[in-house]
Amino acid sequence: MSIVSNSLKRIKPSPTMAVTSKAREMRAAGRDIIGLGAGEPDFDTPDNIKEAAIEAIKKGDTKYTAVDGTPALKKAIQNKFSRENGLSYELDQITVGTGGKQVLYNAFMATINKGDEVVIPAPYWVSYPDIILLAGGKPRIVKCDEKDNFKLTPEKLNKAINKKTKWVILNSPSNPTGSAYTKKEIEDLSKILIKYKKVYILSDDIYEHITYDNFNFFTIAQIKSLKDRTLTMNGVSKSYSMTGWRIGYAAGPKEIIKAIAKIQSQSTSNPTSISQAAAVEALNGVQDFIQERANSFKERRDFVVSSLNKINGISCLKPQGAFYVFPSCKKLLGKKRKLKTDKDFVEKLLEKSEVAVVQGSAFGLEGYFRISYATSMEKLREAMKRIKYFCDSLN
Repeated sequence: MSIVSNSLKRIKPSPTMAVTSKAREMRAAGRDIIGLGAGEPDFDTPDNIKEAAIEAIKKGDTKYTAVDGTPALKKAIQNKFSRENGLSYELDQITVGTGGKQVLYNAFMATINKGDEVVIPAPYWVSYPDIILLAGGKPRIVKCDEKDNFKLTPEKLNKAINKKTKWVILNSPSNPTGSAYTKKEIEDLSKILIKYKKVYILSDDIYEHITYDNFNFFTIAQIKSLKDRTLTMNGVSKSYSMTGWRIGYAAGPKEIIKAIAKIQSQSTSNPTSISQAAAVEALNGVQDFIQERANSFKERRDFVVSSLNKINGISCLKPQGAFYVFPSCKKLLGKKRKLKTDKDFVEKLLEKSEVAVVQGSAFGLEGYFRISYATSMEKLREAMKRIKYFCDSLN
């Protein structure tokens, strides 16, 4: 009999982390690997945020805090929602965790019963289905078409919801596609969700500040009739280049927030006090650099999309946000081709051309691959050359 639990056997290791780990191993072995697999900004954490952390250490702010966040950080989050989204929350409607992933994990562990279904539009962030499976729920995957910019339509949403549906997940801008829902698209989805009074919405807004071409961000909690059953998750990892600081947060119904705290009290307890102090400065301090960095990401996006669309057999939509593209490699795959699947494609690309990307099937949609362009233009130029050379060798 295995020591590993049956519930753990339901899930698989994160494919994105597996690619990053493989690239790191190959690089350590002397290979010239260009890693385009990690969802992590290449910018450093701003100095004012670092200084706030140092000051917290000097002041002795190194003790346990409240399980789900300090009052100072909750107040900063409260102000953020009010300032940027026009949303009003009490402090007991806010939770802080060790990264957005823990917030999501806690939320689903605290609310899902065996057999409950969660609607997940595909392509999706790789951890959604496995967290739901671990909680005893059933992911209901809804494949979204490229012609719809990989976004969930009201028709598909309505068809996916049934008596077992507990949650619907919306991620905008999206990992892995970079697609973002407009206000009109959110309003159209809300017309469906309003009908289903027992269905809750998880809005993953972690890429809120990384948008392009004057895109106006809108989150579904701004629909008044849905706010009371929406949990809005965000964090400091992407916008503030604080992935390693591990601070995520959410706001929503008091009952869910209280249940999340109960789960967290029996696992990690509070997020590190030092990171919380840094996050207060991130949310309350200067914000100018966010747009400057978004402009830099836009330059990279434009270059990568243009370069990919010049490669025979590759096609790529231009995303509205985040720092990913999700190009199709379908024309390079098939029974009569050297490569059968997108997994074959990315494995051979890494082996032959030393570029690490992630297969689309890891995100629930076969025939694509994800590129993170959160790296230097120098590396992106070289990576595009290598990808072109590799694809040309398949034709």
